[in-house]
Amino acid sequence: MDRIAAWLHEKNPGLDDPVSADEDLIEARLIDSMDFLEFVDLLEELSGTTIDLQEVTIDDFRTLDNVQKRFLAACP
Repeated sequence: MDRIAAWLHEKNPGLDDPVSADEDLIEARLIDSMDFLEFVDLLEELSGTTIDLQEVTIDDFRTLDNVQKRFLAACP
């Protein structure tokens, strides 16, 4: 999750505090439509799998908890 947190801080230079695991990343505008595909690419790199956007919902990306459960649970 450190790489994801670093990516979020890189994309949001005014973000000083850590992102909580249950913060809504989309509603808080930490991920916008311009950055979404880059975020998916990062998750694919971290998980070692391809994410089929036809098989996921926006809620899978909404919080760090959801991201962890949906995409990174099997990662060491």
